[in-house]
Amino acid sequence: MPSEKHKMLSGQWYNPLDKALSAERLASRKLQHQFNHSSPEDEATRRAVVKQWLPNTGKHFYVEPPFYCDYGYNIRTGSKVFFNFNCVVLDVAPVVIGSNVFFGPAVQIYTVNHPLDALKRRTLLEQALPVTIGNDVWIGGGAVILPGVTIADGSVIAAGSVVTKDVPTGVLAGGNPCKVIKAINAVD
Repeated sequence: MPSEKHKMLSGQWYNPLDKALSAERLASRKLQHQFNHSSPEDEATRRAVVKQWLPNTGKHFYVEPPFYCDYGYNIRTGSKVFFNFNCVVLDVAPVVIGSNVFFGPAVQIYTVNHPLDALKRRTLLEQALPVTIGNDVWIGGGAVILPGVTIADGSVIAAGSVVTKDVPTGVLAGGNPCKVIKAINAVD
């Protein structure tokens, strides 16, 4: 029988209250607390915490505290990725981010879904779908990216947008729900 973690990572309905998953989230919360409450001058401590807490990030990964996530290990980035203040990444499923990607303040990335049916929600089961963000993407402040979304290379998401569907390469997209506004110059 598959573990709850296996179910979670494979997009099946799973129990988030599973003891092993709860322990992993607690370990992440402890590192999160250490990072978010570190002194701005203590860059060595911050780098050490990030290396342990977010082990799958590339070179020149930079994040301003506070930063919040569920597990940390499900966030994978290329190089030169910047998260501004107060971002949230619910990384129940993989969140894959390319290189040269910038996140404005208060960006939120959600991978977790709950049942629409109220009786099924009472079971507390969840389902997670991955989020993928390509290279050379800029996500404006306050944007929300929903489960299962892919944002392709070279695109810009306007501040305050709610991204409910995939965004193609080299476009400016915005609004709620987020829609393509116009084509822009994408990097080759």
